[in-house]
Amino acid sequence: MRNIRITIEYDGKNFAGWQAQPNKESIQQSIEDSIFEITGERVELVGSGRTDAGVHALGQVANFHTNSKIEIEKVPYAINSKLPKSIVVHKAEEVEDRFHSRYNCKQKTYRYVINNSEFPSALNRYREYHMPYKLDFDEMKEAIKKFEGEHDFKAFKSSGGKDKKTTVRTLTRCEIKKEGTKIIIELTGNGFLYNMVRIISGTIVDVGLGKIKASEISGIIESKDRKKAGKTLPPHGLYLVEVKYE
Repeated sequence: MRNIRITIEYDGKNFAGWQAQPNKESIQQSIEDSIFEITGERVELVGSGRTDAGVHALGQVANFHTNSKIEIEKVPYAINSKLPKSIVVHKAEEVEDRFHSRYNCKQKTYRYVINNSEFPSALNRYREYHMPYKLDFDEMKEAIKKFEGEHDFKAFKSSGGKDKKTTVRTLTRCEIKKEGTKIIIELTGNGFLYNMVRIISGTIVDVGLGKIKASEISGIIESKDRKKAGKTLPPHGLYLVEVKYE
């Protein structure tokens, strides 16, 4: 039995999210069906984490066990030949049997893309969040650094999440940058709560709009009160960029 790890890019627009669900099209189910077509085996594809409906990925990681003898370098080609064009496997590696994409994950990076121009983009309307009002970028830049380090992020978690044990997480990198009319937020950490990136991004947007001051961020974190943080931005501006295991 082989354990194969794959790295996946996908456009989440037409999917109900990563996790397989009855009567809904998911990323996980699409890839499992593709593997079945090429190997004749029903496998369980374990992802590094779930992404919600509409969320995209540049570097999602998953693994599955198989008895297939297909050469490892041919695995991406074989799986891609059966997948919809909105999902692409970029890499396959044979890993030790005990490797688990979710439990062995050490670090993830997420990106949230905001289009801060007067008018929305017709082509990218499902790949970025449109905010037509002028944002104070300097204030946003000051605010985002307040999230770095180990904190209890309870104020930045949606109530529908199933996170267990603790809401303490460590963010090792919190950055914001401008590329033309786009504002890009990137967060790297050892784990993320349900909707945490979208709520932090919404809070940063509220800072840019002047609804929240950068100096208030630390107090909001310490309050652990969801009502004091910003709104949850929509899923289509969010990307899972990278998953690291070392």
